[in-house]
Amino acid sequence: MSTVLYFDKVFPAFKDLLETHNSDGLKLAYWYEMSETEREEALKEADYFLVATTKITKEMINKACNLKLVQKTGIGVDNIDLEAAKELNIPVCNTPGGNAAGVAELTIGMILSLYRKLNILDKATKEGQWLMWEYRPSSYEMNGKTHGFIGFGNIGRETAKRSQAFGTNIIYYDKFRLPEDKEKELGVSYMELDEVLKKSDIISLHIPLLPETRGLISKRELSLMKPDAILVNVSRGNIVDEEALAEALRNKKIAGAGIDVWASEPVSKENPLLKFDNVIATPHIGAGTRDTLNKVLGLAFQNFSLIENGKKPKFVLNGVE
Repeated sequence: MSTVLYFDKVFPAFKDLLETHNSDGLKLAYWYEMSETEREEALKEADYFLVATTKITKEMINKACNLKLVQKTGIGVDNIDLEAAKELNIPVCNTPGGNAAGVAELTIGMILSLYRKLNILDKATKEGQWLMWEYRPSSYEMNGKTHGFIGFGNIGRETAKRSQAFGTNIIYYDKFRLPEDKEKELGVSYMELDEVLKKSDIISLHIPLLPETRGLISKRELSLMKPDAILVNVSRGNIVDEEALAEALRNKKIAGAGIDVWASEPVSKENPLLKFDNVIATPHIGAGTRDTLNKVLGLAFQNFSLIENGKKPKFVLNGVE
C-alpha cells in the first residue's frame, strides 16, 4: 500500500476530509503528529508528499527513497526545493485554480473592511461606543474606484470579476500581458507597474514569490501610491517590504493595508504592522475554506491515482516528464 505523508498541521475534521478524497485507500501519515525518529522512518516510507506551507528541503527529498511525487495544495511552490526534486526525477505539482475563488473573496472582504472601517467600528461598538458619524468622511465605496492588480493569473482574474461587480475600473500589470482581445473581453486595461501604482485607489497583489518579485513593493513603490489608496497582499509576504509599509502607514503615505501573508510566519506579535488600526491582519487564510480544500485535495488525490495507475500527473512545475 502506497503512503501519503501530509506535512501541515491537521485536526480531526481535516483528517475526515482527507479520507473522503482517498478513494484509492492510500495510507495517510501525519508529519506534525510524529517524533523525530518517526519522521525519519516516514520519509523513507513515503510514496507521496502532500504539503501546503511546510518547507520541503533537499534533505527531506533525498531521504525519501520511495518518493514518486511532491504535491502542493495551492499555487506557490516557494516552500519546495524544485531543483532537488528534479535532480531525482521527482515531479512537483500544484493545484491551479483550486484556491482562486477563496483568495478572491478574501481580497474583496479585506477591501470592504478597510473601506468601511469594519474592524474599527466592530471593536468600538462592542466597547459601548456609538461612532455613527465619526468615520463617514474617511469611509468609501468600491463603486467608481480604480482597482489595480499586480499579477493577473487565475486568482487575479477571479478577484477582478468580483471587484467589477462592485463597480470598479480594472487596470493591471503582469509579466505576461494578456492578448488585446482577451483584455477587451474581460474589460481590463494593461499598464506598466508604476502607472498601476500611481492611478489605483486599490492595489491587490496576486503574484508568486520569485527572486525578481522579492521586495517588489518597497519604499519607492509605496511612495507612488495615492495617500487615500489601500494595499492588499494575499500572495506572499516577502513581496512587500514590511518595514517600508509600516513607515508608509505611520506617515500616512497610504490609507491602509490588508495583509494575509507575512515575511515570517507565524507573524511575530512584535511586528509593527499589527499595531495599526487601519491594517486588517489574517494568518495566511486566503485559501482557507472547506470549498477550497475540497477542490485542491480532489486535484491532489487525482494525481496520486494517476501515478498509481501508471499515468503521468497533471500540472508538473519542475520539468520532470
